[in-house]
Amino acid sequence: MRDIGKVNSSQIFGLWKNLTVCLLAITGTIVVSKILPYYLAPIVALLIASGLYLYVYNVRISSTRICMLPIISILYSIVGYAFLTIILNLMHVWGLFNMPHEFIFFTEPFIPSLILNPISFIVISLLFWRHNKLKMCIECRSNRSLGGLRGAAGILNNEAHRQMKNFIILSGILTLIVWLYYQFFYIDVNLNGRDSYIFTWVTVLGLLVDELYFSFRYYNLYLDLKENNELITPAELRDMTAKTYLRFYVVCGDNLYVTEHSHEPQSNKEVIDTPFFTKHSMNGVMEGDIKRLIGEMTGVKNGELKFFYGRKSPDDDKHSLLRYFYFLDGNICDYPELEKAGIWMPFDKVKYIYSNYPSKMSELAVYDITRLATIILTEKIFNEDGYRKSGIKSYNPTFNLQEVRKSTIDFQDDKWIKISLFNSDTPLYKVKKWWKDRSQRSQKKIS
Repeated sequence: MRDIGKVNSSQIFGLWKNLTVCLLAITGTIVVSKILPYYLAPIVALLIASGLYLYVYNVRISSTRICMLPIISILYSIVGYAFLTIILNLMHVWGLFNMPHEFIFFTEPFIPSLILNPISFIVISLLFWRHNKLKMCIECRSNRSLGGLRGAAGILNNEAHRQMKNFIILSGILTLIVWLYYQFFYIDVNLNGRDSYIFTWVTVLGLLVDELYFSFRYYNLYLDLKENNELITPAELRDMTAKTYLRFYVVCGDNLYVTEHSHEPQSNKEVIDTPFFTKHSMNGVMEGDIKRLIGEMTGVKNGELKFFYGRKSPDDDKHSLLRYFYFLDGNICDYPELEKAGIWMPFDKVKYIYSNYPSKMSELAVYDITRLATIILTEKIFNEDGYRKSGIKSYNPTFNLQEVRKSTIDFQDDKWIKISLFNSDTPLYKVKKWWKDRSQRSQKKIS
């Protein structure tokens, strides 16, 4: 299963390209505003933001999946800068506040970095803090790398987070430099060479250093992945045959059959996982063949096969990973040994390890248990409209594998995942739900 954790080389290039576009957008917002008349500064910013929006749209409809949160954070920062600049100038014109002329684009010298740097710091920090609740991030986690198995591809997610942290640190440092100089060293007479250097070229120089750092970083990352055979080219993806991976969770009563000696591809450490998985060079497998396969792998052919859920790779649509439960009747004493080496582990112990020592379990197992628990517990707590079934907020239900066997819930459907993230426990839920439903109805009318 290591194959589906490989990184597409075009994604590495995409990471660098997105970062470069972000840095160019910020640089252009500052430099062009200094070249053109100051009153055009918000127009320049909005034009650059429009270009970023078109770029994001084009990347999203392409086949290469790359995290767009860093570039969207820059887009929001530039838009925020443009509108804040306009608002400050309107308040000054209306006489609500007497703003210093460094913030007014009708006077000289207007200094964009005094507004852009702190706005960028605030906007990017907020987006990074809330990224787990953003719609685009939720959808990404749901579809990412066959629903959990990332392997080397997890680097892409980590690098996107690194870019966000880098933007926060960079904008924070530049904000401190610019504002400390403005408060303690700047003389409000005329803009001399040193002032221009601090207010404009220090920011541009910081962005340039950032570009050089990440250029070297992604080049070395490309070489490391290629050396470790964790890289795949677009041409190889096109020539690759379809593959279907099957993963089985064998259950008896409230016990799960696991091996404690499974190897995680990336760390190569031993972890707890199911020993039952197969790979097939075809697009899909007949259910009858799946039942026969798990019967042969366990040595028990009269078990009950139940589909859990599956995902296709969002990058190439040729790889799919399907999960199944295989329930055995009777007691674990009736099955002291299966064909694959392993042990029967009580599900309570599995849940304890999952909650307290998740690093002892495989990444896929953690992801699958998270999905299973989230769907079952959410269905117990909330109805389909997102409201609590019981008025007791302290109600904390549990579940076992016997309930999973009897359950009629469609675990393939993300409905209960979405409800777990947006429900009546969300502040102002009724207002937000009304607005969300209204927006969806409007979109349907347009389509």
